[in-house]
Amino acid sequence: MIRFFFLRFRRIPILYSLTDVEKEMKQKIKGLLKEKNVVMLAHNYQPPEIQDLADLCGDSLELSIRASETDADVILFCGVHFMAETASILSPDKTVLLPRQDAGCPMADMITAEALSKKLETLPSMPVVTYVNSTAEVKALSTICCTSANAVKVVNSIEGDQVLMTPDRNLAGYVARNTSKKIHLWEGYCPFHDILTPADVEEARAVHPDAVFMVHPECRPEVVELADVVTSTSGMLRYAKESDKTAFIVGTEIGILYPLKKANPEKAFYPASTKMECIEMKKITLEDVARSLEFMEGRVKVPEHIRVPAMKAVQKMIDCS
Repeated sequence: MIRFFFLRFRRIPILYSLTDVEKEMKQKIKGLLKEKNVVMLAHNYQPPEIQDLADLCGDSLELSIRASETDADVILFCGVHFMAETASILSPDKTVLLPRQDAGCPMADMITAEALSKKLETLPSMPVVTYVNSTAEVKALSTICCTSANAVKVVNSIEGDQVLMTPDRNLAGYVARNTSKKIHLWEGYCPFHDILTPADVEEARAVHPDAVFMVHPECRPEVVELADVVTSTSGMLRYAKESDKTAFIVGTEIGILYPLKKANPEKAFYPASTKMECIEMKKITLEDVARSLEFMEGRVKVPEHIRVPAMKAVQKMIDCS
């Protein structure tokens, strides 16, 4: 099996092919998935060989919701820790596996429940809107959750003229520019989105002046202002598919280039910067998946005293959306 990547600004095919050992590993995994009634999820930033093997690919919350609607006994989440926690929140009766327990999210680590509690003591009473890229404990202290796709809608739907948004300052800044409410920011950010600069965008546009620039709202405000389209990863996939344009500069983690090209082989996709690569999202290998399935390793279970209030915050967002 051969897959093609187009890196930097040149349309040079870089071959990705499976070795015989990897092909055997994939067959072993498929057998284990069926034997143990597992639904395998892969985030859009995961390596190609993981995405190709998954039952469902997409954004983290979207995947957790879809998995909760299946009759699978086990959810194997190829992503990072907070994603597996979200799956546990929505599917408390299913076993949730994360093949690499050390796969984390730097932004989610920038806020704790203790720090949030202390912050709230310094502010007037107001709703807390928490990005799903956060731990279950932080979600449990929040009024409502949001995604990058629905953040503006969620904030505009709640009562009050002031809101604390956690943990992403860039997403909060984007919402602040699209609401009349006063937004209090938490100083967290995604290092792999925050690294993109206007100079990077200008360089890409100089090479591809006719390409549409799609950007994730986790990027810096000065970068978002340059965008033709501001949307989530799933939004990028939808936009690229529906657009009559044939070339796109993509301002998010470079893993998204694979599903974009896979879904639109006749179109060209260029990374806004190859620096936008999340090491944590690339940790899980086929070997990790096979081991996790074979020995049921990497279980993630959110305790009920945290899961119940966290679920309320997530459910409010789902109802709003």
